[in-house]
Amino acid sequence: MVTQRALLRMIENGQADALDPVTAEVLRNAFMTAVDLMAEQLLRTCHSFVINARDFSGGLCDANGDTVAQGSGDVAVQVGTLHFSAKAVLDTFRGDIYEGDVFILNDPYCGGTHFNDVRVLRPIFSDGALIAVAQCSGHWADVGGAATGSFDPSATEHFGEGLRITPVRIWSRGRYLADVGRLIASNTRSPEDAEGDLRAQAEATRVCEREVHRLIERYGQSTVIAAFGESQAYVERVVRRRLSALPDGTWEAEDYIDNDPSRSEGLVPIKVRMRISGDGVHYDLSGSHPAIGSFLNSAFGGSYSAVIAGTKTFFPDVPLNSGFYRAITVDFGPRGTVVNASWPRAVTGFYAGPYEKIVNAIFQIWSQIMPERAIATSFNLEYVLLGGRDVRLHGQEQFMYYDWMAGGWGGRNGKDGSNATASIFGVGHALQSTEMQELTSPIVTRVCELQTDSGGPGEFRGGLGMVKEVILTDCEGAILSYCSDRAKSVIIGSLGGLPSCPHGLWINPSSTNERYLGSLASRVPVVPGDSLERPSAGGGGYGDPLRRAPRSVCEDVVDGYVSIDRARKDYGVVVVRDAADPDLYRVDDVATAAERRRMRATRVSLLETDPEHVAQRYKDGELTAYDLVRQYGVIVDWGSGELLSETTKKYRAILHERCRSHWASE
Repeated sequence: MVTQRALLRMIENGQADALDPVTAEVLRNAFMTAVDLMAEQLLRTCHSFVINARDFSGGLCDANGDTVAQGSGDVAVQVGTLHFSAKAVLDTFRGDIYEGDVFILNDPYCGGTHFNDVRVLRPIFSDGALIAVAQCSGHWADVGGAATGSFDPSATEHFGEGLRITPVRIWSRGRYLADVGRLIASNTRSPEDAEGDLRAQAEATRVCEREVHRLIERYGQSTVIAAFGESQAYVERVVRRRLSALPDGTWEAEDYIDNDPSRSEGLVPIKVRMRISGDGVHYDLSGSHPAIGSFLNSAFGGSYSAVIAGTKTFFPDVPLNSGFYRAITVDFGPRGTVVNASWPRAVTGFYAGPYEKIVNAIFQIWSQIMPERAIATSFNLEYVLLGGRDVRLHGQEQFMYYDWMAGGWGGRNGKDGSNATASIFGVGHALQSTEMQELTSPIVTRVCELQTDSGGPGEFRGGLGMVKEVILTDCEGAILSYCSDRAKSVIIGSLGGLPSCPHGLWINPSSTNERYLGSLASRVPVVPGDSLERPSAGGGGYGDPLRRAPRSVCEDVVDGYVSIDRARKDYGVVVVRDAADPDLYRVDDVATAAERRRMRATRVSLLETDPEHVAQRYKDGELTAYDLVRQYGVIVDWGSGELLSETTKKYRAILHERCRSHWASE
């Protein structure tokens, strides 16, 4: 029998059996299949509607806790963090791990993402030695805390966000520790779902364990262990070879969170500095802002995940495991920043805060290095969480309406952005069925459609976002939270491309009692009959919109992607209805040429217009939000019209760098 200590020594020293290339490739793919089978098991047995919408990931780690394989459909945000969880368990219980044990944790301060992402880990033994760890991470719909769904945007410390689970044994040598399970589940708003998801995740890891044992029976223990190491070494070789073919150099980019509620208004910078040296790449996040007074902070695990996901986007064909991570180093900067928050700073909203800003900044950097893959900024994930009592049901049972929307990805070099796609946070996410939402919650979906004009104008247009409106029906004691960003740090374009549109939630829009809640709202009481409406932004435009082919703009008008009004204002294209058939459109070539000449001569001066004057025209209804963010570079409170002076100053500077400096003059 090979001892665990001996196995670890073999892995660390590269002394496991040598593999022929064919066997190595077969086993590398077999490990991915084992993780994918774990995912299929979870999809069929989970209780949470969030996990059923594919907000989960799985991984197979070796005896060191290093990732050997992840699934082919994992949600993007959890990649790069599973090995932290495996190592946390192995370190916490070193020398006290036995066959049949299963562990659980959700701690973002030891490398996880946020409290809702609960990880279940099963050590895998062979001949009495621990050789691997199977892990299944799933987003539980609720883990307690002050707000329904455990997303409280006003939280500044984790105590209001939900239950923090440090590494805990939940099965001991095959025996379920029901008291521990009840303790965890009882701290959620849906204990039956929580315990059901826990059991489903544990059984999913058993599927992975079964597959590893099947491979051992066929190929032998030492061969499988050697393949664990070779799978990682192969990916590392590929990544380092790709990096070594690129020029050495240093690049910088930044993106922004709307504001810090504990300070005066003004955008919060997320700064990314990247250096390629030889066959390695180093990221430096140390220039980022201090932690802010809301839940839009990230612990190091969430920020590391953003670095990995952003980089991996430009190496789409390379498998993902710890070999990928070995070519990348990250300096998170001092503890206590918005990208390196430490206990007990609130971090649940990291997905809408630092995560997507880091990814989009990395997109800016790699778009310079690999212009053939260049992409503009993509939309920001947003959530509506609504809870209360559903009076349609006997006993006035609790309901939880938990909704996110697809949105637009940025325009690309040579192609328009994708419409209504899962966010860069959750690539692989599915949208929930509106019919199922109406069945399980007292709401009616009145509107759910692509939002005309939401794609950032450019030579290559950003993808369109959506607009959704729901109306509350038979409920009592309903409380609403809205978790988003980009009401002020509006999705921007690249190389002259224009912005998308602001995020923000309206209650009862276009009525006498309308309210604008902005991009963050916490525990707001709502009543039957209230209407909730919000957009998901489109992607930023890529390239000067005055270089977009007029025929393409006309086709966008025909498809309902662009209105006739914004075709003229954003693209300088005059589209008119055909006199013989009002359902047909055509481009007025003479008028278009004249309009584009006029815009080239005047568009820079619009960005220098007095912001107070622009804000007043918005209040008076003369200008729209699209006019302000695209033509004038002015940011206001979209509900009151109050000018945000510091935000506008920075926003105009961003427009100058990303847009104005790339515009050709007349």
